Amino acid sequence: MTPEQAAANAKASVATIVGAFAESPQTLRRARLLGLSGWAYHVSARAGALGDVRPETVAAAIAFIAPEAVTEGWEATAKSSQPSEVATWHLRELCTWGVEQVGGFPRLGRLLELAERVLSEVDPAGLPLFAAWRAMPVPSQEPGARAAFLLHLLHEHRQGVYVIAVRAGGLTPLEAIIAGPEGETGAVALGWQSPYPPAGPLVRRLMWAESVANALAGQAWATLDRPERVELAGLLESLSHRFAR
Repeated sequence: MTPEQAAANAKASVATIVGAFAESPQTLRRARLLGLSGWAYHVSARAGALGDVRPETVAAAIAFIAPEAVTEGWEATAKSSQPSEVATWHLRELCTWGVEQVGGFPRLGRLLELAERVLSEVDPAGLPLFAAWRAMPVPSQEPGARAAFLLHLLHEHRQGVYVIAVRAGGLTPLEAIIAGPEGETGAVALGWQSPYPPAGPLVRRLMWAESVANALAGQAWATLDRPERVELAGLLESLSHRFAR
């Protein structure tokens, strides 16, 4: 398994695990307790790590949510809370969820060891959200909490390099969504308004961008030898099965 293959294999597993936290009742309840809509919470919880920045900066960092939708969510949060405070709350909830849902995973210590080695090799240049989250102080050092935080970082790393790869492939974020598996449904869910570009001419470019994203993400995985890459990919897949629908 090459570093690129390991990064590609880990993509779906990490997304499943991180998605399970994002959709958990505890996370959604936190949004209600803060008086925020689910959309405002999603935007501010993820991008609040950037600090007090303009919504245009947030939209550029997130990339795949329509700028108007980002502005709406960011400004809605600012009426009652600082987005950075929402991100801090989000991290606390993530750690609590990790202790409860990930803490009992067999071989958790090995997953932590290997994931930490991969993440320590990530060059954050051009990855503002990854860099901002990696700098956040983690409120708990429980193994499950640390694992949840590292999984979040792996996800932000993948998302960040994907933005770079999509733009390098000559695609806009909207074009990448349209050419992807969710198509127009995904575009609507992320706040983009029609008319949408035709998907057909974009698919080949998106396939190229995916391969570039694998190569960029794989650079950090190169710190592991082949058996370790296979092992970490397997551990992530095994953990994801707990949360698969």
